[in-house]
Amino acid sequence: MTTTHDLPAAAPRTPGTPGTTADRAAAPLSVLLREGTRPEHEAAEGSTFVEDLLAGRLTTPAYVDLALQLHAVYTALEEVGEQVRRTPAGAGVVFDELRRVPAIEADLAHLAGPGWRERATPLPATAAYAAAIRAGGADVGAYVAHAYTRYLGDLSGGQVIGRMVQRHYDVADEGVGFYAFPAIPKPKPFKDLYRARVDALDLTEAQRAAVVDEARAAFRHNRALFAALAEVHRAA
Repeated sequence: MTTTHDLPAAAPRTPGTPGTTADRAAAPLSVLLREGTRPEHEAAEGSTFVEDLLAGRLTTPAYVDLALQLHAVYTALEEVGEQVRRTPAGAGVVFDELRRVPAIEADLAHLAGPGWRERATPLPATAAYAAAIRAGGADVGAYVAHAYTRYLGDLSGGQVIGRMVQRHYDVADEGVGFYAFPAIPKPKPFKDLYRARVDALDLTEAQRAAVVDEARAAFRHNRALFAALAEVHRAA
């Protein structure tokens, strides 16, 4: 089983990240998340698996395997989201428009047929990632850390990824629904609303710091997942 000791090392703090106590106290949580996770985010985006996938150097089964792994991650995230939704603090940061599990399941049914669940065995890195998400339970800060790393990334670059997958692997629209958000026709206003809801959370400085730390760990889990996929799927 993958443990926190198996994850890629944390990247150093980016210059410009709010560093003093006063800076951190004054900065909105969304800014702390963006700046505090920038090195981890860039490292995840630069993973070998992602680069090979988007360059067309892999195969359709590699894309299907990615979808299978993401199904486990988003199932955990959206199960936790339902717990968080029932708390007074968390109701405002759980959005039905962001739900990805139905779209992933539709993609997999198209790509792998009705028996796709029989193939849905998470890699150890994926299982560790899902376990880390579930470990937060109904804690709104832990949920926000993981939701921020996943959903805002999906909204920011998902459509481009979907187009690249279709171009290189001849995947029909029915196989890239994960990367489409029909309930969010204009991503920027929605992302602004999302950040405003996150910034409005009543958290102590220690809790805010814990959110950023958990988001950094989430990106490291993501990198570990990509590294595991790269071991299975080699570029042609």
